[in-house]
Amino acid sequence: MSLPTADIAIVGAGIAGASLAAMIGGRGRVLLIEAESQPGYHSTGRSAAFWSESYGGPFVQPLTTASRPWLESHGFLHPRGCIHIAGIEGRPALDDLAAEMAGCGVAHEWLDRAALEAAIPGLKPHFMVGLTEPTCQDIDVGGLHGDFLGRARREGATVRTDAGVTAIARDGDGWRISTRDGEIRAAILVNAAGAWANQIAAMAGASSINIQPYRRTIAQLTTDPPMAPDMPLIMDALGRFYFRPEAGGRLWLSPHDETPVEAHDVAPEELDVAIAIDQFEQAVDWRVVRRERAWAGLRSFAPDRLPVYGFDSWAPGFFWYAGQGGFGIQTAPAAAMVGAALLLGEPLPDAVAGIDPARYAPSRFDV
Repeated sequence: MSLPTADIAIVGAGIAGASLAAMIGGRGRVLLIEAESQPGYHSTGRSAAFWSESYGGPFVQPLTTASRPWLESHGFLHPRGCIHIAGIEGRPALDDLAAEMAGCGVAHEWLDRAALEAAIPGLKPHFMVGLTEPTCQDIDVGGLHGDFLGRARREGATVRTDAGVTAIARDGDGWRISTRDGEIRAAILVNAAGAWANQIAAMAGASSINIQPYRRTIAQLTTDPPMAPDMPLIMDALGRFYFRPEAGGRLWLSPHDETPVEAHDVAPEELDVAIAIDQFEQAVDWRVVRRERAWAGLRSFAPDRLPVYGFDSWAPGFFWYAGQGGFGIQTAPAAAMVGAALLLGEPLPDAVAGIDPARYAPSRFDV
């Protein structure tokens, strides 16, 4: 019996794989291979759900900015705003951020202590200065991910769940991929496996790039007073915490942790939740009434913390689409446009024509 075949097999059906499949469209037979019973179970489904042009630095910002028109026109962004706050020790970091924003053309404005008090009632007095990021928005992660999967399916893509990859081997000019749901042949193999990208690359004999997963924790709290629904996202300039409103007067709080871990179904550590609450209580005069729930997700970075898009130097037909850290959702439309063009050997679409894909090429790690 002949094996199922595809032009392009994409390992991973989270936001990376789903968006790439959607942007490939009907220009190839695409098969998405997902290890879990539902796509987006790990990183995509555990996102903090905000879109920030400053997040990820100046070489990620072009992907974020280029994604905005697509996200807005399809209804996935909602106004929020952000204020980065600092005391004396954090002022240099805030100065650096302001310079970076100015260099990238990201809108921002300085706030003095009086303006901070008006914007964040109960902010403790050691936070003396703030920097706004008015373009920051909430992002409908579930809706966006579902939309990409729907677009991919309508263009003929197939999604296999509960199909963790167990082995990869050359098959003539292409690949034979063994999964828990059987074997597949494909001409091109795309590594969109997120935190598991290293394992997929090793099975295929591709370059060793060391995509490192990190644990990031979020807790949902109720406070007294409750967080106003129209308050902006609040981010500490020193990266010790951030928090944002959630429905019903709740807030989402993170200690902004980045703990290196092995790829697995990550769970929150009680110490990280306690650190987050302690940092929060040192920042504002609000009382934590109840911790409702906590969760953790995996954010995976290449050594230079930029994404990896392109064909591998040593394994023909192996395409990297990984290392998107915590910015993979906010950059998804533009990144997938770039990725699809590179994979298919086409010119970049007009929406991303100003982006240099060489910056993200896997060959930058060749030795």
